[in-house]
Amino acid sequence: MTTQQLHEQILQKKSFLCIGLDVDLTKIPQHLLETEDPIFEFNRAIIDATHDLAIAYKPNTAFYEAYGIKGWLSLQKTINYINEKHPDIFTIADAKRGDIGNTSSMYAKAFFEDLNFDSVTVAPYMGKDSVEPFLAFENKHTIMLALTSNEGAFDFQTLITNGTELYKQVLETSKTWKNSENLMYVVGATKAEYFTEIRKIVPDSFLLVPGVGAQGGSLSEVCKYGMNNKVGLLINSSRAIIYASKGTDFADKAREEALKIQQEMEEILKLKV
Repeated sequence: MTTQQLHEQILQKKSFLCIGLDVDLTKIPQHLLETEDPIFEFNRAIIDATHDLAIAYKPNTAFYEAYGIKGWLSLQKTINYINEKHPDIFTIADAKRGDIGNTSSMYAKAFFEDLNFDSVTVAPYMGKDSVEPFLAFENKHTIMLALTSNEGAFDFQTLITNGTELYKQVLETSKTWKNSENLMYVVGATKAEYFTEIRKIVPDSFLLVPGVGAQGGSLSEVCKYGMNNKVGLLINSSRAIIYASKGTDFADKAREEALKIQQEMEEILKLKV
């Protein structure tokens, strides 16, 4: 999926909502535990209930890897289901990979070729040769950690070196890498005051924004400072949507929560687009 197609989906659905499929078996409805594949059955129900309200789904791979081969198979079934039933949906493997070149190439093949995700999150700490192998894939996107929403983000990301915050140097440097037009960036919603500075460096890039909802980030603040003329935002919500209920009505309740966010986004788009 190209960024132009992604923008078209945003306008069509009047939404820039990304739903995180972070499945914890201790939190899903009890009746699903009796099925052959509880993780996939949970995901399928959430997808069926929300696909018209979301433009992207983001499984965090840790929640699948934790269950060994069964979890990985659930992830594969989930991405196959999305690609087959809803090919207009943008898919994000939240894997936060990043290693020396030949290893990154194998990570990229795993997510882009074997699982056929549209994008994958990566950590930039090891530099250019750890990210460029992901960028080499045509019509695939690499979403690089820039300024995250966790408490420890201030340990390194905002440190000033040579008169500039480290995260700004990371953003500037990444623009010089081969195929950098395939880059998107992770910027936490709890850091809304930083979006203005980030947009000065990457005005046209899509930003994946976690932290709205359960982590306390403000959608209106993020949009005020982070939206560009192509919208340029993928707002992720996970727990607030997928765990809205632990009963048999979990999918309906998930839809209700997703609809609340989508309607807020629609109102914002009326003013901005």
